[in-house]
Amino acid sequence: MDPVTSVRTCFTKYATFDGRATRSEFWWFYLFTVIVIGVLYVFPFFFSVLAAATRDSGIAPLFSIMSLISNLALFAASVAVAIPLLAVGCRRLHDRGQSGWLQMLLLVPCGSIVLIVFWILEGTPGVNGFGPPST
Repeated sequence: MDPVTSVRTCFTKYATFDGRATRSEFWWFYLFTVIVIGVLYVFPFFFSVLAAATRDSGIAPLFSIMSLISNLALFAASVAVAIPLLAVGCRRLHDRGQSGWLQMLLLVPCGSIVLIVFWILEGTPGVNGFGPPST
């Protein structure tokens, strides 16, 4: 699956936690999420530095407002991709024949390492308890 199709599929199946997802579908969407959040993370920092550097001038409040707006955009984007990221992670675990509830390991120290290994491993061939393989 190519990157554009993967991102489109994950947003189309926004809150679909049933079914299966291929490795490429999961990892392309994961990379998309990291890039978008990473880029949006830079702007609040940039505007905060500018606000601090120009605090004695009249333009500092403008940079502070821009920092606030950037933080709100970062928050909105984080919320927007959180559910589809959890959904595709669940479907990826289903592809391996495992429960999506294993994502609760994200709440445990070092649990993300176990999940990364599960997400990397190949899915079960043919039909499993969660349906036919996705294409």
